[in-house]
Amino acid sequence: MLKTLNPLLTGPLLQILADMGHGDEIAIVDCNFPAATVTNRVIQIPGQTAPAVLDAVLSLFPLDDFVDQPAGVMDAPGDRPAMYSEFEAVIAAQEGRKLELAVIDRFDFYDRTKSAFAVISSGERRLYGNIILKKGVVRA
Repeated sequence: MLKTLNPLLTGPLLQILADMGHGDEIAIVDCNFPAATVTNRVIQIPGQTAPAVLDAVLSLFPLDDFVDQPAGVMDAPGDRPAMYSEFEAVIAAQEGRKLELAVIDRFDFYDRTKSAFAVISSGERRLYGNIILKKGVVRA
């Protein structure tokens, strides 16, 4: 354990977050998402919800402020999942600003995840607990 670091931020995850550059993307996905199929750089955080993982990541990870929507979710058929509001609340709390999530077609989300720097596979059991984040910069 380290002081002031969220305990969900494991050594391998910290290394990935540090190695990422401006504009690189990372996906946080639910337990149903085929993470190992889309990439070989998968960090497993079983037993944790996607919003909890998002909160841990955003405690260190700056979202890109050069784009309108630095975070996007997988489009769900039918009604808007409550998960989206949870993601928005975490982002607003961590970023200090409200952001609108991009809603990405399911197959486009898979394609973006394939080209992401890494995928974090959470233990989220609710459907459509998937979000992709674009890394920003740390300003002096």
